Amino acid sequence: MPEAFVAGLNDNTRSKVIDLLNARLSDVVSLALATKQAHWNLRGPGFIGVHELLDEVADRLRESSDLIAERAVILGGYAHGTAEVVAEKTTMAPYPLEERDIQIHIEALRERFLDVGGKVRGAIAESGEIGDDDTEDLFTEVSRQIDKDAWFIGANAPAKP
Repeated sequence: MPEAFVAGLNDNTRSKVIDLLNARLSDVVSLALATKQAHWNLRGPGFIGVHELLDEVADRLRESSDLIAERAVILGGYAHGTAEVVAEKTTMAPYPLEERDIQIHIEALRERFLDVGGKVRGAIAESGEIGDDDTEDLFTEVSRQIDKDAWFIGANAPAKP
């Protein structure tokens, strides 16, 4: 394993955390790409507001993926964030490619934000169990942002009776 830039974590712990970071990196990158897919293609009432929101959300997801990737490297590992790796490793459901309806995009994104957010929340617990409090904090930060963006996106859906 390459040189680490942290103290207090043994090689076994670092290896487990690096694997966990890369697993969630694939999902967060996939979610950012799905967000851009919707941003480019959606049409309908409220278009401009949702279009602009999704651009901001994608930027925040890219910031989260940077945090995750850089933590893997800090721990002495490698960040696995290429398109090929993400396509192979993401656990997120495939995003619809040929869709324009804004409400379908909002629902598809909401579902995926909830799914990825739940997996990031699981990574909070897992990194704590492994013994890396800093990675636990990182995942908490990412989780909060995903939850907030899920709320922003979902607020554009029609109210359910």
